[in-house]
Amino acid sequence: KRRSIRHFTGDPIPGEKILAILDIARYAASGGNSQPVQWLVVHDPERVKKIAPLTVELMKSLQNTGHLMLTVPALLAAWERGVDVICRGAPHLLFATIPDDNPIAPVDAIIALTHVDIAAPAYGVATCWAGFVAGAAAFYEPLQKELGLPAGHRCGYAMMLGYPKYKVHAIPRRKPLQVAWQ
Repeated sequence: KRRSIRHFTGDPIPGEKILAILDIARYAASGGNSQPVQWLVVHDPERVKKIAPLTVELMKSLQNTGHLMLTVPALLAAWERGVDVICRGAPHLLFATIPDDNPIAPVDAIIALTHVDIAAPAYGVATCWAGFVAGAAAFYEPLQKELGLPAGHRCGYAMMLGYPKYKVHAIPRRKPLQVAWQ
């Protein structure tokens, strides 16, 4: 039943439940079994509410610059109307942090977060990959300061966590399997 959830109740998830999910992610594969991923949990919903505006601030500054970080006018317009299109009202954010000097660690971060994504529904926890936040955390100094990333570490990627506002009845349809054999 894994799927991206974009509507959260806002109710906090107990830290013990998040730790149980992260304990599963500890077993994710990593290059050379180096296990480089460390976790930063933004558990305080008020801190989460500070991260979305910083992300939007960066996106606005990048409009019409050709920068790779996606700046969608409709998304920014929704933000201006008071719709949280960045963190979607999630009460928590999870950051997989990785060493600055490890060139394969970004892949390890994605693998570990995939384990979180798959394990979370067993605990009643909903997830959604936080691409805009991850993009901003990768290089926007005001957001990096707000996060207080560990020295020598950077954001590998980010994920929203919360309880789903609506019951999931099915996963989205998938394209047919495509395989080439040689």
